[in-house]
Amino acid sequence: MRRERIRAAAGAAALVLAAGAVLAGCSQSYNDERGKGDAPVRGKAGDDTPAEVYNMPDGFGNLATKCVGHGFRAYVTTNATGPSNVQIVEDESCAS
Repeated sequence: MRRERIRAAAGAAALVLAAGAVLAGCSQSYNDERGKGDAPVRGKAGDDTPAEVYNMPDGFGNLATKCVGHGFRAYVTTNATGPSNVQIVEDESCAS
């Protein structure tokens, strides 16, 4: 009877630790430490419109683009092994 209680308690403790490890992997600080977090926006007044995403084959970074500011377009590549590449260029279609 006592052994069963010990086993049950050990199993419950292992389950709690496993759940904690999984949830810790989803935290904002975990992503920030890995360079994968999102920068905060003062007053939550940022541009939340979606970017156009162009998927590339495995081994190549995807490309995302959207208008930023007035009259400019940003192109950003994803890169799992290093920093992303960012280019901002003038674009008349983004003038509105």
